[in-house]
Amino acid sequence: RLLHLYITETQSPRHGGESVAEVLRAHGVKFVFTLVGGHISPILVACEKLGIRIVDTRHEATAVFAADAVARLSGTVGVAAVTAGPGLTNTVTAVKNAQMAESPLLLLGGAAATLLQGRGALQDIDQMSLFKPLCKFCASVRSVKDIAITVRKALAIAQSGTPGPVFIEFPIDTLYPFHLVSKEFGVKNPPKGIMGKVVTWYLHNHLKNLFAGAWETRDVSPLPVHIPQATDNQVQKCIELVSRAKKPVILLGSQATLPPTPTDDIRAALESLGIPCFLGGMSRGMLGRNSPLHIRQNRSDALKEADLVLLAGTVCDFRLSYGRVLNRRSRIIAVNRDKTQLLKNSDMFWKPTVAIQGDAGSFLLRLSKGLKGHTCPEDWPQSLKAGDVTKEKANRRKADEKTDRHLNPLSVLHRVDELMADDSIIVADGGDFVGSAAYIMRPRGPLRWLDPGAFGTLGVGGGFALGAKLCRPESEVWIIYGDGSLGYSVAEFDTFTRHKTPVIALVGNDACWSQIAREQVPILGSNVACGLAFTDYHIVADGYGGKGTLIGREDEDKLDGIIKEAQKETRQGRATLLNVLIGKTNFREGSISV
Repeated sequence: RLLHLYITETQSPRHGGESVAEVLRAHGVKFVFTLVGGHISPILVACEKLGIRIVDTRHEATAVFAADAVARLSGTVGVAAVTAGPGLTNTVTAVKNAQMAESPLLLLGGAAATLLQGRGALQDIDQMSLFKPLCKFCASVRSVKDIAITVRKALAIAQSGTPGPVFIEFPIDTLYPFHLVSKEFGVKNPPKGIMGKVVTWYLHNHLKNLFAGAWETRDVSPLPVHIPQATDNQVQKCIELVSRAKKPVILLGSQATLPPTPTDDIRAALESLGIPCFLGGMSRGMLGRNSPLHIRQNRSDALKEADLVLLAGTVCDFRLSYGRVLNRRSRIIAVNRDKTQLLKNSDMFWKPTVAIQGDAGSFLLRLSKGLKGHTCPEDWPQSLKAGDVTKEKANRRKADEKTDRHLNPLSVLHRVDELMADDSIIVADGGDFVGSAAYIMRPRGPLRWLDPGAFGTLGVGGGFALGAKLCRPESEVWIIYGDGSLGYSVAEFDTFTRHKTPVIALVGNDACWSQIAREQVPILGSNVACGLAFTDYHIVADGYGGKGTLIGREDEDKLDGIIKEAQKETRQGRATLLNVLIGKTNFREGSISV
């Protein structure tokens, strides 16, 4: 195409990476996570010059997981930049996880030069087809002047409606200065005759079009973000339903923590309503550590008794048995930004009384305001809390049992929960050990629990913890690892050391993929592929510049002191790993995806 209206500045030293950096800065982006590659170097260099911190990881998936955590904790878009081909394919699982967790994420990817795509260039694959099913928006930049508006558009789409990941592909010739691109792709020995003239003209014209208007002043400010809201009529109908309910229950999902509503305002609204709440995903900790309204146990029994259930960003997928745990006699209010998630399985196992495609957080504020002066009958949350106390006493007795070998994992988790700081953030990465942690550990406040979400991905630990520590440097950040999941991101202890982001990793080491073995062995009679070893993970952490400690049964009486020493190490700037040798228990409830 001919861009007659634009001037091509062939002598300008500027490059496309600068345009990317200017838009990111204007949108308040503080961090870009990456694993470096030549395709994207201009983006990284330009961002650093503008004061955006570049954080390089040991795996591209970790970079995306870290950006995901920043998105969840900061209320902005998390940003990762990776190189072309295998750099991008390494991110696929993490991008899919962000999609299912509804995290606003911008992935910037390198690509082969515009003229060489499809011609066998290094690391050249059809990246757009790969990411279109995973992202809300995908674009391939075809000229330098399009960079700013493309990045602005992507950032707005990532946050609008149901948040999610977006992807922009940058061919390498859109990121480097004109003189370098011209030198690389200009015709050195053109064919003779008319064909040589045609080829020379074509390449020269292509380069001019690629850079035409590249450095004209452009708007880099944020575009409007659209967030769906409940109508006044819908809110009023829900006010009437809740006011008549005797045994209402709220199931709060991760969506309730999304901007623009501050989590402290949502907590105040829930306390004003006085309705017992079950908290899942990122909403864990929404009511603090010991709220009388937060019910942790016996959810199925509570749902059988409830006469009204409010699904505030909670989806009727496998986590609610596809809706089968809901009492058909209950009134059901469902609120979700995503229409598909809002009505998932409603054609089979459940029916909403009121279905609202809108933001759950702001809906709760409006509901609370409309019900001011009204509160849930006190005997209902009190009875559910009593069931909580009974169940948790039984679970605590399991923590006091002696295992055949090593330490009781439930006892270890109770000790950590009692000793961790009030500002702690808990990152959950694992199966069996982490499933127990989900029942035992109590996040101290909103946005202080990070788990993968509905995709149930292993390997999030290193990236989530990195992002969390950068967002909240004053907080203790704990990664609760299984010994299986640790293998995915233990190398990020090198990242923690280099970028001075000290975290504490608690590894439940039972030398087994126990969550799988618990079912595989009794059903199929084989432990094949489930066995690991009591590996010296603490030495691995030492090798990456952290501080590792091995904890066995002989250390049981010293456990509190070891935990406090790990906390002291992190305050002094050193990442620590507690390699806890644990035995088997009969505590099988829950998993990280529940």
